[in-house]
Amino acid sequence: MTSHPNSPEARDIRYHLHSYTNARKHQDVGPLVIEKGDGVYVEDINGARYLEAMSGLWSAGLGFSEPRLVEAAARQMAKLPFYHTFTHRSHGPAIDLAEKLVSIAPVPMSKAYFTNSGSEANDTAIKLIWYRANALGQPQRKKIIARKRGYHGVTIAAASLTGLPYNQTSFDLPIANILHTSSPHYWREGRPGESEQAFSSRCADDLEQLILAEGPETIAAFFGEPVMGAGGVVVPPEGYWEKIQAVLRKYDILLVADEVICGFGRTGRMFGSQTFGMTPDIMVLSKQISSSYLPISALLINDRVFEPIADESSRIGTLGHGFTGGGHPVAAAVALENIAIIEERDLVANAAEVGAYMQSRLRMFADHPLVGEVRGLGLIAAIELVGDKAAKTPLGAPGTLGTQVNGLMLKNGVITRNMTDAVAFCPPMIATTADIDVIVGALSRALDEAVAAQQAA
Repeated sequence: MTSHPNSPEARDIRYHLHSYTNARKHQDVGPLVIEKGDGVYVEDINGARYLEAMSGLWSAGLGFSEPRLVEAAARQMAKLPFYHTFTHRSHGPAIDLAEKLVSIAPVPMSKAYFTNSGSEANDTAIKLIWYRANALGQPQRKKIIARKRGYHGVTIAAASLTGLPYNQTSFDLPIANILHTSSPHYWREGRPGESEQAFSSRCADDLEQLILAEGPETIAAFFGEPVMGAGGVVVPPEGYWEKIQAVLRKYDILLVADEVICGFGRTGRMFGSQTFGMTPDIMVLSKQISSSYLPISALLINDRVFEPIADESSRIGTLGHGFTGGGHPVAAAVALENIAIIEERDLVANAAEVGAYMQSRLRMFADHPLVGEVRGLGLIAAIELVGDKAAKTPLGAPGTLGTQVNGLMLKNGVITRNMTDAVAFCPPMIATTADIDVIVGALSRALDEAVAAQQAA
């Protein structure tokens, strides 16, 4: 006998199947079941509406009810619901999307390669980097450097790149040949009296010392998000990417820009690489590429990366890598329409304008007794909550205050996400200043309620 899909029994089964937070201490916490969406709002199965200030998972750039994306999916589904890109096959949406992505890339790119998620794209980047090293006759050049607090996904290789303990503990990660260098969080890691430029120089020196210790001839690539997302919305300090790239050029190390969160306008430019003057050899794209209406991701690679790979696959007779759903025609059609809407409605400029308003409003909380730092740019930000502002220490166990305020935000009708004690904001790119006012109002109430709870304790 099968239970009703909305029965408590069925919901409990779904929770234990799909939630990655179902440790025993949280097993009495059920899911918030979202039923539908409208613009920047979503609604749960009980009819409660929430302003989705995280765009789902940093990704629904066009909000939750864009009819043109639905129509694009339906048209393509009726025309060609599936085809692959193996063995010299392709289809119109994949070809058109590849051409579009290469044409809008901030630096010259040669080819696009399609996968289904950011994790798969980063895994694929690692494989291609290793493949290229072998093609160049450099089998020792296999080590890859990422950063502490960076986030690059949860598959085995991508989770190894990720520099967050909870993505590695008890998973036997990271795998071999993945190294981590300093986090660029100036507020947290900077020394007393140290300027942003001096801190950036120290980060670059840390990177160079790691390269020298491991042997420059063994280092293949460096992975970095223009702005760290899941690590707490860490914006690089002044001079950071300029200095990091100088070290990479010195030792002929590839730069991979993980644009999964930053890409397609989030920072107020089409790509985060443009915002920070990055010149990557590989770009990893996902999330806002389709506003996550359908799963799709892509790698853009330049000729420096592509040519040795092409030579090696010609020698072997094939490139033995790919995914059944990579470049899926329906997902590719939706991504094309999504990018067209971003361009037609000038949503990158909207992200810059409304984002500047969001940043200014959030910075009004800098003097609040529970706020240690407000950071961000464009339509991505975070407030770091503390128990002691001077010492920059948490209130109780790390994450306690962040979880409390995140829950109070939900109670006040706004969905956010806390990464330990950093509460993040990443509203859809269609957001207005009025939407930002709703978010800020809920935050103000949540912080006041958190203070009141402390005083009552």
